[in-house]
Amino acid sequence: MPEHHLDDTVTHAYWDREVDVRLEIESGDVVVVECAEPIGQVTPTWTDDDFARADPSLAHALSGAIYVKGARPGDTLEIDILKMEHKGWGWSGLIPDFGLLADDFDSAHLHHWELEGSICRFADGIEVPAEPFPGVIGVAPLESGRLDTFPPRSNGGNLDTRDLVAGSTAWLPIHADGALFSIGDCHSAQGDGEVCGSGVESPMTATIRLSVRRDLDVAEFQARRRTRPALSDSEVHITTAHGPDLYENARTATRYMIEWLGANRGLEPADAYLLCSTAANLRISEIVDAPNWLVSLHFPLDIFR
Repeated sequence: MPEHHLDDTVTHAYWDREVDVRLEIESGDVVVVECAEPIGQVTPTWTDDDFARADPSLAHALSGAIYVKGARPGDTLEIDILKMEHKGWGWSGLIPDFGLLADDFDSAHLHHWELEGSICRFADGIEVPAEPFPGVIGVAPLESGRLDTFPPRSNGGNLDTRDLVAGSTAWLPIHADGALFSIGDCHSAQGDGEVCGSGVESPMTATIRLSVRRDLDVAEFQARRRTRPALSDSEVHITTAHGPDLYENARTATRYMIEWLGANRGLEPADAYLLCSTAANLRISEIVDAPNWLVSLHFPLDIFR
C-alpha cells in the first residue's frame, strides 16, 4: 500500500477552504505525519514565565493539508489511526482564563513530563499510562474564510477525544474537494473532559490511512475503537456534585477532587488540577432525575506508585 511522509516544518493554526496543500494522495494511502508540539512554541526548557507569554495565535500547530484525490462534498472521509508514537517529552499547563476552573487559577503554570514507552512520568512516584492520540483532526470547513481550531465544528476541530488511539477509526463529512485533512495537538495521555484545558501535550509521529467513503453519510465526527483494556484492580476515588447545571456540577466535582488530593496525597492545587486533566475521567452519572443531575470525577489511585 502506498505510504507517504509529511514533515512538521510547515504548520498552520486555522481551518480554511483555501489552505495550502502540502501533500496529495490517493484514497486508501497511508501517511506518516510528523506532528509538532501542539501550540507550536513550547520547548522542554520553558518556564512558567515563558508559558505566560505564549502566543495563542500559534495554536493549534497542525500538519497538513492533505488532499485526497477523488474526495468531494457529500462524501465521508475515513481516518484509520494506525500508530501514534511520542518523542519522549510532553507538557501540561494552566492557562489564565482557560479551562473548567479558570476562575480558581489565575497564574500560568507549566509542568514538563518525561515520557518513556507506555509511561508518562509526572514526578517520582506518580506515573500515568500513555494512551497517545491526536487532539485535533479535521477537514476544510463548510464556511468560507479562516476559522480558529479550538471549537469543534462539523468539519472536526479540537475534539480531544481520547478514544482516537492506534487501532481506532474516525469519520468526518467532506465539505470541499480533496477533503483537505489536517492533524495535530497530540496528547500522550488525557482524562475524559480534559478539565484544565491540556492533556500531556506532545510532539508525535502519527501513521494514518485516509479513505474516501461514498457509502457512508455522517453529519459530524464519529469514531470507533476497540474496547478499552480492563482497568487495573486498583481503586478509583470518585467525587460527585449534583444540581440542575451540568457545567457547574462538573466544576464542583473537580474542586472536590482537588481538595481530596491535597488532603490525602499532599498535592498542591495546581498539580492536583493538572492530574485531574490528564488522568481522571469526568462523567455524567445521572441525567434523568430532574431537577438535579449528577456529575462524577473518577481518579485512578494506581498512578501513585
